[in-house]
Amino acid sequence: MNQPVRPAYDLAFQLYPYRKSPDQDRPTRRHPVVIVGAGPVGLAAALDLGRMGVPVLVLDDNEGIGEGSRAICFSKRTLEVCDRLGAGKAMLDKGVVWNVGKVFHDDRLLYEFNLLPEDGHAYPAFINLQQPYFEKFLHDAILAEQAKGAPIEIRGRNRVEAIVPGADHVALTVSTPDGDYGVQADWLLACDGARSPLRGMLGLGFEGRVFEDNFLIADVRMTADFPTERWFWFEPHFRSGASALLHKQPDDVWRIDFQLGWNIDRKKELEPESIRARVDAMLGPDVSYDLVWTSIYTFQCRRMERFRHGRVIFAGDAAHQVSPFGARGANSGIQDVDNLCWKLKLVLDGTAPDRLLDSYDRERVHGADENILNSTRATDFITPKTPVSHMFRNAVLDLAAVAPFARTIVNSGRLSVPCTYDGSDLNGPDVAGMPVRTRPGSPCPDAPLDGGWLLHRLGGGFTLLTLDAEAPDEVEAHGVTVRRLALSGRENPALKARYLGDAGAGVYLIRPDQHVAARWTAFDRGAVTAALARALALEP
Repeated sequence: MNQPVRPAYDLAFQLYPYRKSPDQDRPTRRHPVVIVGAGPVGLAAALDLGRMGVPVLVLDDNEGIGEGSRAICFSKRTLEVCDRLGAGKAMLDKGVVWNVGKVFHDDRLLYEFNLLPEDGHAYPAFINLQQPYFEKFLHDAILAEQAKGAPIEIRGRNRVEAIVPGADHVALTVSTPDGDYGVQADWLLACDGARSPLRGMLGLGFEGRVFEDNFLIADVRMTADFPTERWFWFEPHFRSGASALLHKQPDDVWRIDFQLGWNIDRKKELEPESIRARVDAMLGPDVSYDLVWTSIYTFQCRRMERFRHGRVIFAGDAAHQVSPFGARGANSGIQDVDNLCWKLKLVLDGTAPDRLLDSYDRERVHGADENILNSTRATDFITPKTPVSHMFRNAVLDLAAVAPFARTIVNSGRLSVPCTYDGSDLNGPDVAGMPVRTRPGSPCPDAPLDGGWLLHRLGGGFTLLTLDAEAPDEVEAHGVTVRRLALSGRENPALKARYLGDAGAGVYLIRPDQHVAARWTAFDRGAVTAALARALALEP
């Protein structure tokens, strides 16, 4: 196929315009890692690997970032990962910070909630930030790393047309405006979205459930005095839909979602006059606004059976898809990257066997199932399918207005939280009586330190976190250097509450993705070495 590759959508930012590559005029070149797709997940993976010195080639069939707000809610854990990658501060500075949400039924405020009532964290529960900005800040961080020598290359208007997996590599045919050429990859990361062409080329399934309902996104630009909170209405009094959602974004843009039902005329619903009729009913006829971006989507919860297929590894929406309510799509994709890249680096270095990558499959399938379960429950609550379920849903809403226990049943989208890998093969020993939130498999919660933050100090390698416990400054084992971070919980209430509890001392082995691998109350070299071997999948 020698036809020109044309961008699939208009560009908000043209960041990697097509340039002819030397690979197009020479015999097929082999790359350690090729990433297909330069969306949030592909860019984050390229940035993470490149910062570790892994040469990475990104192929995308466009030349930059598409228009439209698309994903807008980015969670605390995503921001912490992006902070480690050098992009978090720019996202926080541009984004709209929010911790509080409110739930309405008709015109009544039922209750409000705070997603981060606890002090002592560098990042908020969520920011709202249009996806093009999120991707641009990742790309800005890539440019900064390239200036320091990071081996990251992005090729725009390079579309993968064919894929042939081999025993020790993957062969790709890539089309460009100047014709086709071949590329080989030791490892291929498929980050090419929910409609993943690569998944189709390999004949792999994407099973799950499609919910019989449609939702309209209407992003509008206006000056309004709504607070920077998440507002959700069940059966709103303004009758613009069976439910509605309001969020603020940067640049005076507001995200509005309307639940439309199943049997709709999509073309008519997307006509500007139809959209304006719904928005006017919600905001009032005297509010001035501009339509910025509109779209209709259907709830879908699906995933691949496995995320690793030999030397091809799927991540993000290519591997799993959930409904937008709960902000679990892009956020779970960034967690995929956080889980995968350090493992791939160790495998490429020969430090760990390639079965370590099987733990990516198991841990992130666990995460996907958790997200799909929460997303399915939210969808079933928002869109009751029978008169009886509708009556039950509304009875729960009425009760939630007066009884706090009922609020745990109300589900307008359980918002994204980081996954804890309970039961993972990589988890080492635990100690009874220490805080549940920092058990093996869990992500490390942040805590304030003198002049900084805990997660900043942990960094991105294996770390031995000691709290009021003696240990050597470094532990060398299995080709890995585990550096020590020595802290005290005696004068730091946040550290004590989050990592010690009633224990007088604590020793934590922390993975490069800042998840707990194992913990003890005192240092034991043999125990730490054994737990490290387990975290590296050195044990069969």
